[in-house]
Amino acid sequence: MRSGIAGPASALSCRIGAGLRAWHSFIALVLLLGIAVVSSGTARAAGDRIEIEQAAFELKDDGYYFNGDFDLDLKPRVAEALDRGLTLYFVVEVELTRSRWYWFDEKAVNAALNYRVSYHALTRQYRVASGNMQMIFATLGEAIGMMTHVRDWKVAERNTLRIGETYAAAVRMRLDTTQLPKPFQINAMTSRDWTLDSDWKRFTYEPR
Repeated sequence: MRSGIAGPASALSCRIGAGLRAWHSFIALVLLLGIAVVSSGTARAAGDRIEIEQAAFELKDDGYYFNGDFDLDLKPRVAEALDRGLTLYFVVEVELTRSRWYWFDEKAVNAALNYRVSYHALTRQYRVASGNMQMIFATLGEAIGMMTHVRDWKVAERNTLRIGETYAAAVRMRLDTTQLPKPFQINAMTSRDWTLDSDWKRFTYEPR
């Protein structure tokens, strides 16, 4: 007749089984977290749709000029809203700062270049306006190409910067959601489709 009390082998087997179940649960949790991290990273990459390919300043006789190239991937939902009559606003921002040990840093240059992009269904044309300039394009790709290749944008007068000094430069491009109608502003706060901006590109510049 067998005793109702488990022997050493049975107890060991139970402990091993419990340990294996705990280990499997741990592995499942790690895999789940790993998937969450990968998904989060993918979402961030998908939301960062503007890349800065190059940015540089040039000193000319009458001042300092900026030249830059950006890679802008307009998301399908945003492109569809544009084709349905929504006007989009983009801004390129440039900053030049000089460090001072005795006081706050000097913000020597703080400039913004604004673009307004619209589509006219009757003519089936895209229009890009900036200041007093307005250009018409047959395709959205051509309109974006105009915005993303910034040439000879004057950001400061010649006497603004000090020759030989080192300045911290910062450049970025973004969709200005504050210019959108209120319903789209609310949507932009909750949907990554409307998160169209680049990180600040930072480098040093020394006028010569």
